[in-house]
Amino acid sequence: MSRALVDIRILQREYLLAISRAMTAELDLHDLLRLILKSAVELVAGRAGMIALSDDGGDTLRVAAVYGIPSHLVDHFAPLMRGVPYREGREGEAFPELANQLKHIAEQADLGLTQVIRLPLSTGNTVTGMIYVFQSGNYYFVDDAPNLLRSFAEQAAIAVRNARLYHEVNQEKQRLDAILEQSADGVMILNSNLKITVFNQALSHMTGWPSAEAIGRDHDEVIQWLSLKSDSDLGSALDKDWPLPNAAYLYVEGEARRHVDSTCQSDREIISLGITYAPMMDSEGRMTDIIASVRDLTRYREEEALQKTFISVISHELKTPVSIIKGYAGTLRRPDGNWSSEVWQESLGVIEEEADNLNVLIDNLLEASRLQAGTFVLEVSDNVNLASMAESVARRFRTQTSVHTIETSFPDKFPSIMGDERRLTQVLNNLVSNAIKYSPDGGRITIRGQVHPKHITVSICDEGIGIPARDQNRLFQKFSRLDNALSRKTEGTGLGLYLSRAIIEAHQGRIWFQSNNDTDPGVVGTTFTFSLPRD
Repeated sequence: MSRALVDIRILQREYLLAISRAMTAELDLHDLLRLILKSAVELVAGRAGMIALSDDGGDTLRVAAVYGIPSHLVDHFAPLMRGVPYREGREGEAFPELANQLKHIAEQADLGLTQVIRLPLSTGNTVTGMIYVFQSGNYYFVDDAPNLLRSFAEQAAIAVRNARLYHEVNQEKQRLDAILEQSADGVMILNSNLKITVFNQALSHMTGWPSAEAIGRDHDEVIQWLSLKSDSDLGSALDKDWPLPNAAYLYVEGEARRHVDSTCQSDREIISLGITYAPMMDSEGRMTDIIASVRDLTRYREEEALQKTFISVISHELKTPVSIIKGYAGTLRRPDGNWSSEVWQESLGVIEEEADNLNVLIDNLLEASRLQAGTFVLEVSDNVNLASMAESVARRFRTQTSVHTIETSFPDKFPSIMGDERRLTQVLNNLVSNAIKYSPDGGRITIRGQVHPKHITVSICDEGIGIPARDQNRLFQKFSRLDNALSRKTEGTGLGLYLSRAIIEAHQGRIWFQSNNDTDPGVVGTTFTFSLPRD
């Protein structure tokens, strides 16, 4: 008999070792809990089992795994988890109450369970959960079942803690990977050999390199500098013993070659990049990795160029009317002048016209600054008649050109709308002025209105030079002008279309353009159209 008992102990110990190894190897928490529970029930020849884990930072237990209990009956066991608190060393006192609750649960669920053993999953002084093993019918747990489960529960608690830690670390890694991948800035990580190990989506869009192709390549193969604005690049800095104490970060800025790849569409061959390199050091002060934060400065460079162009243009635009006003005023004030009434009227007319031009220019600049500051506000009235407004604009511009025919075409009873009359007039002025400016050989300019169920449209059609494809994507940008010989000879600040779009969009409308040749082959010129809601 004693020999048989020893054999059983050996088998139990070997079983415990086997399942302990299995638990140590398993890091998926869900699979681990199922393994623990199945092993615990089999270890003491039970019929069913349940594991309840505590929520992070709380005392509430929730069912995390079940064995031998149908899923639709699990809720019946909730009183068992919250009704009898666990007390270390005093579990014997809780046994009658546990047995009593199990009796009620078994009757409600019709499971026939008659006995329960409850043991804590604890590491140190912290209880992270409970293992419940149930027996049914007339079967009884062997006397040393609690001792067997206790040693098993200690191993299981360690395995659960490890699985939870692994799950948390894995979740944190996934979160950081998602942050890096979705970052608006480019992110690249290099190993100690300057091989790329991380290359996020934003950087792929910047450089044209698909992430899968960039990873594993040398840094200098992907980032190919054509010119530098900073003192040195990464390679030169490393040759000079970077990183130095108190100079951990390295900033490199310049023009780089953009990779040509079918998966990263772009018409840019060169990009302006600003890269900040930050070293990661081990405990012995050796550099293990380099994290590079990359920003695309191309738009900033384009904006700088536009600003410089604007300053040059605006200086000329301001200087011209001032010079004309001063010239005419100085001529009229000459003491030796004996000017006729006609000369006086003509000169004063020119002064007044140039003062108006100067006033329009200043208004445009003020409007642009209001847009920039976010203080752009409409002065809305509820009876704006665009048909009469268009006729007034056409009549005014007819006096300024002898080679253009300016017509209006609006249906009868064209509806009035709500809007800012002064600013909508400004839009028409800008569009008609552009139509005249960019059709130097003359031709017909038509202002046409159309009525739709929920909105109205106004189109300004000219027979001019059209808009080159290279300029179409930036036409409504601030300070933007057509890049051709004619635009360089004509006056303008590049603010007209920028302000027109802002005004129309502030009215909940939209503005666009199309080449006349697109709708009517062989016809030259451009049509600008804006829509405004009727209500």
